[in-house]
Amino acid sequence: MAAEIPVASEDRLRADLYNFLGLILSGPPDQFLLDQCAGLSGDDTELGTAIASLSRVAKVSKPRAVQSEFNALFIGLGRGELLPYASYYLTGFLNEKPLAALRTDMMAQGMTRADNVFEPEDNIASLMEMMAGMIVGRFRAPASLDVQKAFFNQHIAPWAGLFFADLEAAKNSVLYASVGSVGRAFMNVEREAFRMTAG
Repeated sequence: MAAEIPVASEDRLRADLYNFLGLILSGPPDQFLLDQCAGLSGDDTELGTAIASLSRVAKVSKPRAVQSEFNALFIGLGRGELLPYASYYLTGFLNEKPLAALRTDMMAQGMTRADNVFEPEDNIASLMEMMAGMIVGRFRAPASLDVQKAFFNQHIAPWAGLFFADLEAAKNSVLYASVGSVGRAFMNVEREAFRMTAG
């Protein structure tokens, strides 16, 4: 068994939030995940308030209703209300230069698309999971703050805040409006934290 690489507790918390966003954006939550959301508590920061709001909505959400919401937002007939891909947000089209740039950076970080995943890697759920993995060293040694910052600034910062704001405001969003609030607040925290780091 490989030795556990120590990761600072605040970085583990960051990774946990990235993982959570990746999980809840990759598919509709089941009752277990809704119960976990319902058990969250926040504080008086923007992110804490958003987390507390998500908890309140999750307490009254049912898996079947959330599945319908997820399908309307991201799948739909032909397409969902939102297209959660960097290429689409940055160019107006899928499978464009942002995806090619991401694939190059993924290779440099030892990341590959899972065999059972068929959608483009530049979707928001995958990017959240990639950031989590880089922070805790899921792909290789934990990435330095400079490497995390470069990846975030290149592939997430230019569009994720806008996507999460769209998710907050989407006409089919109920639970996912709260997810959008959490995501937008977290992206603001990360952007500001990276802005204050050297490199």
